[in-house]
Amino acid sequence: MSHRLSPSVVAVTLALACSSVLAAKAAKPAAKAAPAPVAAADFELAHNLSPAGEEQLQAVVERFNKENGGNLKLSRLEKGEKPAGLNLIRRYDMSDVLAQPKAFVPLHEMMTKAGQPLKVGELTADLKAGAVDGKGRLVALPLIYSTPVLFYNKNAFRKAGLNPDQPPKTWFEMQGVLDKLQDAGYACPYTSSWPVWVHIDNVSAVSGVPAVSDKGTLAFNGLPQVKHIAMMATWTKANYFKLFGRRNEASAKFNDGECAMITTDSREHIDFRAAKGVELGVAPLPYHDDVYGGRQNSLADGASLWVGAGKSAAEYKQAAKFVSFLLSPEMQIEMVRVYGGLPLTAAARAAARSKLLQDGDQTLEIAYASMKGKGASHVPHVADADPVRILTNEELEAVWADKKPAKAALDTAVSRGNAILGAKPALKKAQPF
Repeated sequence: MSHRLSPSVVAVTLALACSSVLAAKAAKPAAKAAPAPVAAADFELAHNLSPAGEEQLQAVVERFNKENGGNLKLSRLEKGEKPAGLNLIRRYDMSDVLAQPKAFVPLHEMMTKAGQPLKVGELTADLKAGAVDGKGRLVALPLIYSTPVLFYNKNAFRKAGLNPDQPPKTWFEMQGVLDKLQDAGYACPYTSSWPVWVHIDNVSAVSGVPAVSDKGTLAFNGLPQVKHIAMMATWTKANYFKLFGRRNEASAKFNDGECAMITTDSREHIDFRAAKGVELGVAPLPYHDDVYGGRQNSLADGASLWVGAGKSAAEYKQAAKFVSFLLSPEMQIEMVRVYGGLPLTAAARAAARSKLLQDGDQTLEIAYASMKGKGASHVPHVADADPVRILTNEELEAVWADKKPAKAALDTAVSRGNAILGAKPALKKAQPF
């Protein structure tokens, strides 16, 4: 039913309203109207974390919103879709960033326009891999970075008659340890998450023969890499080494106590702390002592925060506030506590190291020693280029399944990978700008 007012009723109503207003003005001077509060612009932080990771990130977002009057909301990072205002992008999704540089803007540019200081000099040099341009300007925030280390179960070592405080330093020593663990009843003496990141990028770096040349071409089919992958093949045949997947599937096997040793990202010490029946030990990634020059540094990589293009000035102002919030010493320590990543600033590093070492956790110390202050790499990592990582995984699995010799497999991976990089030159870069 429609409701209509007659003209006479409208006239009477207006007259009464006007007389009331005039009476009020006569009674007392008009007060100046208070400005309406300006609500913070909505903006999104897109991610593809696990449910547990999303829950932890949500807590960080809620704290920011509460303390800064922000209106940041989480969303899922979907392949092929337009980036959100902020995007937390992990190592194996970097190809999307490299392939569409116009969809992102450099972090330093966004912070300058928003009037927020970004003191790059305070960031530790070993955590800038793929996050700075040729002029040293920060193009993304290396938010949750880590480096591969060796975790081991001290209880398993005791059961095998091994000294729990003397983990193997070299791959040669490790073979003897694995033999004793197997004799002690472990069907999985050793496993690894992220096989390309650990056994191609980092074994190459530690051996002093980078997997990618300065010109961005693949070069991981040299003698040190062939010997390493062939060694892993013999370990697979002997049931010393078990592969469970291409990402971090193996971590669950270590966490359950099924595997006695694992090579994976240092940040996973947070996940392993509460593992049943596991007394956690940590050591640097083993090295090959027959390689000239001795042990070199391992690499840093992980999840970084990228800024999407085409957003409003109000959105970017909120995004800049969030970046500054994340870089505060208090939040840096909190990020280490929650995610296990390495602190970005020297001040936060000192504070977090002190705080964590009070709990007897040596992971940060081991990670720093492993990187030797040189974890950043100006060349791309094999694990960062999605199509190259996939084919390299295929070739590694062929070796470890005894279907191909190590030399032939690595030659094929390098050849196929360089063909892809030749067709998609953007993937040769460490970052898109």
